Amino acid sequence: MLLGTHTPKLDDKGRVILPAKFREDLGGGVVITRGQDRCLYVFSTPEFERVHERIREAPLANKQARDFLRMFLSGASAEKPDSQNRITIPPPLRAYAGLERELVVTGIGAHAEIWNADAWNAYADSNEATYAELEQEVIPGLF
Repeated sequence: MLLGTHTPKLDDKGRVILPAKFREDLGGGVVITRGQDRCLYVFSTPEFERVHERIREAPLANKQARDFLRMFLSGASAEKPDSQNRITIPPPLRAYAGLERELVVTGIGAHAEIWNADAWNAYADSNEATYAELEQEVIPGLF
């Protein structure tokens, strides 16, 4: 399970070192794609295959499903960590997420997210109070 918040740096070649705690889950290969909120989603290859199978069930007659499928898969890139546990983030994905040298990598359970550090800090600041003050159950049966 991918958990926590990490702050690796993006090098000049567009590579980032996978956080040590993520290497067991992601070391065999990853798929990076556009996430929502202008971050990138990083899946292990097996997890991406599971997600893809679920996406394939969406009805192509549904415009929102087609739009999601196109955006999610058209930017996807399969990457294999190198001997130093770095993965390369392709330029179009770096541009989509506005990635610069300072990054935040968060573990979201079954996948990770890569954020521009300033964007993550703004997101976290704007959502922290709302999270702390939730009055209703957001995920049924969780608490």
